Amino acid sequence: MLYNLTSVPQSLMLNPGADFKYSYYFGVPMLSGFSFKVGSSGFSAYDLFANDGVDFNQKLRKVVNSTTRNDHAAINEQIELLNGGFKLGDWLEDKGYLSFGLYQEFDFWNYVPKDPLVLALYGNQNYIGKSFDLSDISVKAEVLTVLHLGYHKNIADNFIVGARGKIYFSGFNASSTQNSGYILTRPSSTTMYEQIVRSNLTLNTSGVSKYLEDDYNGDTASDVQNQLLFGGDMGLGFDLGFTYYPKKNTQITASILDVGFVKHTKDVANYTYSGIYKYEGINPSFTSTDDPDGVYSDFNEAIKRDTLYNKYTTWRPVKLNASYQYSYGVSKDEDCVCEAGEKPFKNAVGAQLFIMSTPRLPITALTGFYQRNISNKLQLKATYTLDSYSYTNIGLGLSARLGAFNMYFMGDNLLGYRDLSKSQSLSFQFGFNFIFKDSNEPPSRY
Repeated sequence: MLYNLTSVPQSLMLNPGADFKYSYYFGVPMLSGFSFKVGSSGFSAYDLFANDGVDFNQKLRKVVNSTTRNDHAAINEQIELLNGGFKLGDWLEDKGYLSFGLYQEFDFWNYVPKDPLVLALYGNQNYIGKSFDLSDISVKAEVLTVLHLGYHKNIADNFIVGARGKIYFSGFNASSTQNSGYILTRPSSTTMYEQIVRSNLTLNTSGVSKYLEDDYNGDTASDVQNQLLFGGDMGLGFDLGFTYYPKKNTQITASILDVGFVKHTKDVANYTYSGIYKYEGINPSFTSTDDPDGVYSDFNEAIKRDTLYNKYTTWRPVKLNASYQYSYGVSKDEDCVCEAGEKPFKNAVGAQLFIMSTPRLPITALTGFYQRNISNKLQLKATYTLDSYSYTNIGLGLSARLGAFNMYFMGDNLLGYRDLSKSQSLSFQFGFNFIFKDSNEPPSRY
């Protein structure tokens, strides 16, 4: 929704090479930008928790049967703590534009562990010879703070480029995405069945383990606050983007965001569950209360649970954006201080492609949009998006100015608001800024 809506300063965060024409701006601290997104492909909350008299286990089985290992649940939240930018040089000597800020982000991603869920729900009786894949287990969560500095410049009348450097401060991280192994039951030539468990499971954590220790006696609230604000693990990243006008009313943009990593070295704990176990017989018991043949102790000896303290690196989810826009209808807004032929267009239509990397397969979204300049103080944007969550995703966005004060509100998948429990995705964002325009500066072409 916010991509390339250049009446809003936060559009620079989605494309550091956006056609942004204001002299300087600053956001209202803690309120300049807030966004929240939640989505689940393949199922909704209603499928699991509907008050329809159907047993939960039955609904869970139905969801598991209807999903694949590539279905997922995701949550993302961002809060801008500080944000600002200003033009370098005057309008006769364009030296580019500098933007900077600080934001906090929470990111969660979990694939449906299809095979382990099938085994847990149905057992192995009807799946003799099937290998239940433990690599289906893939989950990650992180809370971090990002300090950033961006620069963009018109290198030609119709070509703008930009870049943004980022320093990541990871307060908390939990990642289990490189798992492998299987659980297999097959006929045996000597006994009835052979059970094989090959496990290589790892959960990497940083910034978490000290709070789980029995002898922890710190101030949790103070420690968490310090950890989130520059106290966690560090990493580096960058964004790149451009805007190109092949014609005055035609625009092409693209950006790549969050090409970066975090090196986890503080309060690191790696929980592993690795080894190979074989058992010949009918049904081994993996409980310590009933262990006549030493099955439980043999299993624990073969599949070792251990805690290591090795440093590890995580990569940020890389995001790609690209758009094509056609503008038409010259604005007749008399409030615009423009030279002849430089008034912005009133309407624009176009398409945007979004791609994001994930631990397994990239996700994509294709959006068609219509933008309208009601005046130089009020812009509207309507979108229709095809993605992995919905084929009926309609969104609306509003950007308005009152003097130097700017506010924006945007919501996605509006049809889902009729019943949120049945909606597979929800996204909204808003923010408040102060924007100051140089009267000698021509407007962006839209």
